[in-house]
Amino acid sequence: MSERQNTIVCAFDIRSPRISAYEIHEWFYAQMCLNDQETTMVQTDGPKRHVYIKFRDNERMQGVLQSIGGQVEYRHINGEISIVRISAAGMGPRRARIANLPLESIG
Repeated sequence: MSERQNTIVCAFDIRSPRISAYEIHEWFYAQMCLNDQETTMVQTDGPKRHVYIKFRDNERMQGVLQSIGGQVEYRHINGEISIVRISAAGMGPRRARIANLPLESIG
């Protein structure tokens, strides 16, 4: 498995109303002032309410992260406002459980 590179994750509040792919696309291009040539992929994870945006280069991704400051608001069609946390995507820390490891291999 590899680390996600040049990718940000937009984490919508899990209690927020569902948003269509079209609404997401229009929102982040307007909110982040992006154009189609700066991104290579957009992926949604519906159950987690995450949107992953992959950039062509790391410099533009870092610029977007700095300009946004970690969170933005999303105004739904019904007028409700949701807070969206934005950060660099990665695998994050993982805990692995290893069974039957001989004591000689520790240390």
